[in-house]
Amino acid sequence: MKLLIISDIHGSLYYAKKILEIENREKPDKIILLGDLYYHGPRNELTQEYNPIEVSKILNSLKDKLLVVKGNCDAEVDETISEFPFNENIEINANGYNLFLTHGHKYNIENLPPIGVKIDIMLYGHFHTGFIKEKDGIIFANPGSISLPKGNSKHSYLIFDDNKLILKEIDGSIIEENKLK
Repeated sequence: MKLLIISDIHGSLYYAKKILEIENREKPDKIILLGDLYYHGPRNELTQEYNPIEVSKILNSLKDKLLVVKGNCDAEVDETISEFPFNENIEINANGYNLFLTHGHKYNIENLPPIGVKIDIMLYGHFHTGFIKEKDGIIFANPGSISLPKGNSKHSYLIFDDNKLILKEIDGSIIEENKLK
């Protein structure tokens, strides 16, 4: 199963359109959105072409492929314009690995969730910086922010295919790749 993982759109119509381009190029089976879809948040600048209602239309067009976790900037009202559910966290098995999907503001590399399920890979956004790291036998991966990267990072996303995690710039060029054991 090929997964496209994106986070922190923050209402940018410009970058929501890029999601359509990426989806067309990568042809994923599922698209995981790790939160902060529409609202830019009080600490962030307005995103390029800020237009949450138009972003919702693009995301709704992909609803059959979406798995979505709720970010710290997502509100109950956001669900009224979305034709897909928001989840606090998601646990799935993909390509033989147990994945834990979350936004990152509660659970992350420094604060694991109190669950009894074995986690092989934890995917989260929130920090707007893409990376792939291993700690204590768990792979932690962050796609960065597609619209508001921080810390001199790139506008980026992740691909999880077979046994590889690949962090890519929005043009498809590889930033980092990790072949899993």
